[in-house]
Amino acid sequence: MEAVTLSNTQKHRTTVDIYGQQYVIMGTESPSHIRLVGSLVDDKMREIHSKNPNLDVNKLAVLTAVNAVNDYIKIKDQLERLQTELQKEKDY
Repeated sequence: MEAVTLSNTQKHRTTVDIYGQQYVIMGTESPSHIRLVGSLVDDKMREIHSKNPNLDVNKLAVLTAVNAVNDYIKIKDQLERLQTELQKEKDY
């Protein structure tokens, strides 16, 4: 098993199953949050695998990371636009 640290303060230690491998993730987040994150990663890997069954696990993991970061950037941009709109409304 591989240990992954999500933050510097190690309060919780949670084991998650991602694409058939177990990972121990340590961090200040709640175990339910860590399990949710693991489940979403597992789901995304399986979704990408279903569309690209010949990918090896390393390429599958990289594509999963690329998809996750792409989603993050889109959501972050949307949040910034909404915050700008909200600030404009407050300034009126």
